[in-house]
Amino acid sequence: MPKWLTKQLMNAYRQRDRKQVLYLNKCWFSYMKKEQDKSPSSRTQLGRDS
Repeated sequence: MPKWLTKQLMNAYRQRDRKQVLYLNKCWFSYMKKEQDKSPSSRTQLGRDS
């Protein structure tokens, strides 16, 4: 997790800003999903795309 995001989450938790925590969490998971979609799956690496 990037350092800037960790800081933002820590601040949101400290301030008990539920909306900010939920927003940052959503951003993180959409980023991770996008990264997973970019990387080839293990099936593709093994040549089993059928």
